[in-house]
Amino acid sequence: MTVRCTQKLLRRLDVTDRPAAPTTVLGDWYANILFSRPHQLVLCISERSLLPVVLLAKGTESLASRLAFATGLMLERLGVAPSLVERELFGMRSFAYGRTQNRRVLGSLNDLMFQLSWYMHHSPEKALLEHSLHLAETPCSPIGMGSPDRVTVELFQSARADAEAFH
Repeated sequence: MTVRCTQKLLRRLDVTDRPAAPTTVLGDWYANILFSRPHQLVLCISERSLLPVVLLAKGTESLASRLAFATGLMLERLGVAPSLVERELFGMRSFAYGRTQNRRVLGSLNDLMFQLSWYMHHSPEKALLEHSLHLAETPCSPIGMGSPDRVTVELFQSARADAEAFH
């Protein structure tokens, strides 16, 4: 997978920009940094379902591993089968950083950044996972006005059906 970062975030990372095609169900991830108080945050969204994951910006050297861990928590909360979560996290172990490519995903990332900024201002006491889950309920036009949480569950149900048909 590739974590596709905005210019603001790329300045903080050591970028090779030699991404390979994703092998995960959720595909590549897009990421942007939010300068907020008391913490700077990184909002990541999956390219295929727009699933949002909110992380602390501190420690950018571990961004991809923390993204994988937080994605696992999100998928568990959404009810994705443990075996599929495990397979997704295994696929996320191999990663690269790259530049954004998909303008539609980038537009959704910007919309969700605005919402996250508002949520952080009005509910700063909530855990980052709760903010991620709240954002995941937002209808998004690139996925046919579906919500990222529902589209994510559908993607994993389809992946499971494909795996069962293969065996």
